[in-house]
Amino acid sequence: PAPPHVLEEMQMHEASWDSKYVTYACRVDQRQDDRSVEIALFSMARPHMRAFHYAWLSFFFAFLAWFAITPLLAEVQSSLGLTKEQIWTSSICSVAGAVVTRCMSGLFCDIYGARWMSAVVLFICGVPTVLTGAVNTSAGLSVLRLVTGIGGSAFVTCQYWTTTMFTKEVAGTANALAAGWGNLGGGVSQIFVGSMLFPLFKWIFTVSGADGDPADLSWRVCCVIPGLACTVFTFFVIRSSDDSPKGNYNKRKQLGLMQKPSAGKHITAALRDHNTWLLLIQYGCCFGVELATTNAAALYFQGEFELGTEAAAAL
Repeated sequence: PAPPHVLEEMQMHEASWDSKYVTYACRVDQRQDDRSVEIALFSMARPHMRAFHYAWLSFFFAFLAWFAITPLLAEVQSSLGLTKEQIWTSSICSVAGAVVTRCMSGLFCDIYGARWMSAVVLFICGVPTVLTGAVNTSAGLSVLRLVTGIGGSAFVTCQYWTTTMFTKEVAGTANALAAGWGNLGGGVSQIFVGSMLFPLFKWIFTVSGADGDPADLSWRVCCVIPGLACTVFTFFVIRSSDDSPKGNYNKRKQLGLMQKPSAGKHITAALRDHNTWLLLIQYGCCFGVELATTNAAALYFQGEFELGTEAAAAL
């Protein structure tokens, strides 16, 4: 017979009777619905680590698309002949889209699972981002940014997903890693779109002798790539990941292995918890500063120091 410590190790990889899996690559705690007790960063094994990496990548791509236009706002303003107020109105619409859908996405994750919600957020954010170049009016810009603002709710789906996959002893670490890496998308978009794609396409349009202003043509094309990244990754999220360690919510409900959550009960419980309101104020302050800075930084550096789009985005 195998030594006791080997048997114990083997048992920690075994799945509960109601799981779609027989064993897991990660060690799990069956008392916590087969959540993983470890974070194997260099693994992509389903369901735990696949969900972890897909969670932060979904967050990253959604923020990359959401903020793709921000380093280009000065070019958009000049090209469309917009006022500073109209540009800021579009930024307000962008934040509004995120605020509303963030309030709803947690509830939808409870009902449909984080996998489907992440995919929906990516798709709804990605497709309009691809179509950014079709904008020609202030109203069109505001509507576009309102819809792409839905990408901001990827933070909620990311945190929900990782919390579902890891035990309470390591969930904080998993959430912090996934949130930190995912949130990089907002900063990377400044450099990737403003300092890399924009000058690249501007050079291409210049040397090719394309009709029209190269800068105008460039900002209209730049956002296609972040938008496509979102849209394509949607397919991988749906096809090759799981809502929970034991499988997908829809299938488990069909088999009677999972109760359908009560939306009203969940909302009431959240609103009655004083921690909800404390965290709302705290997060509103810190994330509010981040949103204001991300939306205004490139515009500020261009207006205050007369920098070009490429240099302002890099800063």
